[in-house]
Amino acid sequence: MTSDVDAARPRVAARHWEVRGTVQGVGFRPFTHRLATELGLSGSVRNVDGAVEIDAAGNPADLDRFRTRLAAEAPPLAFITSITERELSSPGPLEDDPAFVILSSAKEHRADFAEIPPDAAICDACLAELFDPADRRHRYPFINCTDCGPRATIIDDLPYDRSRTSMAGFPLCPECAAEYFDSSNRRFHAEPVACPVCGPELSWWSSPEDPDWAEAAGDAALAFAVARLETGGIVAIKGLGGYQLVCDATDQDAVARLRAGKHRPDKPFAVMARDLAAIKALTCVTSAEERLLTSAARPIVLVRPWPEGNPRLAPGIAPNAPRLGLFLPTTALHHLLLRGIDRPLVVTSGNLADAPIVIDDDAAREVLGPVCDGILAHNRPIRARYDDSVARVVADRTQLIRRARGYAPAAVDLPIPASRPLLAVGAQLKHTFTLAVGRHALVGPHTGDLSGLRTLEAFNEAAARMEYIHRVKPELAVHDLHPGYLSTQTVCDWSAGKRMAVQHHHAHIASCAAEHGITTPVLGVAYDGLGLGDDGTLWGGEVLLADLRSYRRLARFGRAPMPGGEAAVRHPLRMALGYLVSGEDLGGARPSSSQLSSFLAGLSSREPELGTVLRLASSGVRSPHISSVGRLFDAASAILGLCDHAGYEGQAAVALEAVSDGALADPLPWRIARHDGLWVLDSVAMLTALLTSVQDQTPVPELAAAFHEALAMATAGLVRKCAADTGVRTVCLSGGVWQNQRLTTAVADALSDDGFRVLTNERVPTNDGGISYGQAAIAAARTTDR
Repeated sequence: MTSDVDAARPRVAARHWEVRGTVQGVGFRPFTHRLATELGLSGSVRNVDGAVEIDAAGNPADLDRFRTRLAAEAPPLAFITSITERELSSPGPLEDDPAFVILSSAKEHRADFAEIPPDAAICDACLAELFDPADRRHRYPFINCTDCGPRATIIDDLPYDRSRTSMAGFPLCPECAAEYFDSSNRRFHAEPVACPVCGPELSWWSSPEDPDWAEAAGDAALAFAVARLETGGIVAIKGLGGYQLVCDATDQDAVARLRAGKHRPDKPFAVMARDLAAIKALTCVTSAEERLLTSAARPIVLVRPWPEGNPRLAPGIAPNAPRLGLFLPTTALHHLLLRGIDRPLVVTSGNLADAPIVIDDDAAREVLGPVCDGILAHNRPIRARYDDSVARVVADRTQLIRRARGYAPAAVDLPIPASRPLLAVGAQLKHTFTLAVGRHALVGPHTGDLSGLRTLEAFNEAAARMEYIHRVKPELAVHDLHPGYLSTQTVCDWSAGKRMAVQHHHAHIASCAAEHGITTPVLGVAYDGLGLGDDGTLWGGEVLLADLRSYRRLARFGRAPMPGGEAAVRHPLRMALGYLVSGEDLGGARPSSSQLSSFLAGLSSREPELGTVLRLASSGVRSPHISSVGRLFDAASAILGLCDHAGYEGQAAVALEAVSDGALADPLPWRIARHDGLWVLDSVAMLTALLTSVQDQTPVPELAAAFHEALAMATAGLVRKCAADTGVRTVCLSGGVWQNQRLTTAVADALSDDGFRVLTNERVPTNDGGISYGQAAIAAARTTDR
């Protein structure tokens, strides 16, 4: 029988929630504590492995409001993938204690997937404190709070607590401890919290052989760095995810020295500017680009320079590039440097060409010491390499070019869950790997090109670290078809039943389809440099009918030999000769003998080995045939005299896009043939038209524009034919060639006008940086059938 007292007592319920996603290291527990306290709930919150668990008791209506606001008002750095809820049979102790508390984290070694939060750029509140003379963290380079600062680069293990990060060696001082345990403070349970009393400290080092040799700490170290930069020096600074090489972006001599030291003669450098106003003074920035520049990820954003150029920047920063890579300060240290020198800075990866970014202090002195005039370091260890991310905006949508700091290692969902844990090891260039469990695909940070032992070691270390932190032991290795890729060779000792080969261009298309959640067939337009096809030839200009399990080739570009093999990638003029001399004859126009003789007559100074290249192209010896759009761009660029020798992958195509910028032209003639059951674009006919126009002395910008327009119209033509054959109206554009903004926009517009649904990569790169995610998506789909 219910007493009057029981009837008068408010009804109390108790519930348990498990919240998953990026919920550790983002201020989720302090947020939960504040919300529960505001609603008058009792209970607790804690980190358990990679999740957040909440027990709460209170009025059922308040519990309902708590659940709604938990998702709707989550901290800005949080990304919730799931919230599971269950009723507790009795409020029990939760009802007896009116307080809501944060409990110590628990480590239960569950098999569930846990996410590591990416690093976040300094927030506005911390920035205000940084330059407030009255604040105790005034000019402190390591200021942070729950809304910003290092995360992925300092984590040793999960759950995410200070004791499991590289901040474990910095005990909190009484004032920081008071903030850490104060639920009303924005540093409540901010694990990297620190101040000048208890936190990391800057240090300055220059070579003992330097006549201005010096060592210093703290503000004095920063002063040395600013002084070197002001006098044309190069400084290596220790950033969030690795060392960076920095110089004055207005000093051409400093930029030239940096290029020589890094062995990077042509590839564009990124420029960091003090604030948005400084960026607007350098380039034409759209509102969408502004939002991307100021986001917590703070990527390098590729933006259009002012048409008349910018006399403030050194001309050697981005030679012959259509876009300039700009970004805002990521850390307090960057802000302090830019306030000190008050001019834009070149900020580039702290490595030498084809090597991984340096994260170790001793390695910085050994590798970067000879390149720079001093090193601005600190004593907080970096646990994982994270280079700066690179992004662009196309049609108001963000597209990642390099996925690293600020984005990685956040998981990207798989539309079909992996039935067993798998490791997709990616390709060779712009390498990434993907660790997949269930629906979660953790795309690792950009490694670089797997061209040597050091980058291979960096890949293996990063993969092993991810497997350890996430408690995942892969049961399947997914790799490219190409046996020569170092990524493929790393898993060659796995048994046949634990390996799966995935065709390169199928992986490209799957990466685009999967990130958009598509599992039905699409028309995949895969344009890139090279990838091994299932027929043993090298592909790169393909239209595939594909889903996440299989594909069928419907169309391709005309083939041509690569004289001398891979060396032709670095010598675009050789590709031009391969097409013009021995390109596939599909019945269209070909250069006449007189045209070819006239073209060859001027090449002796441009190609010292002209005779050898012609013999290779004619005989086919050491000249594999390719159907690559990337190599077609190389050939066109060389025919126009823009690039004979490429210092970096894609340089010829970049130059071609740059010179076409702003030019208007009708497309070059193009034709599509039917050959061996496939639609084939006649590449030789298009290049013949280009050569004819060059010899007619048509202006180069007009011809570059005409080439782009022809390629766009021809691509739309191929898609229309394939759609007529299959009835499929969804198109995925993927592969490195789609980094060309003019081509991407033209093709997307043409197909959209025809009623096609056109998709491009956004969260994972369209270049080979997205291959590992595509491999994971394919393997997950295929293994569900077994």
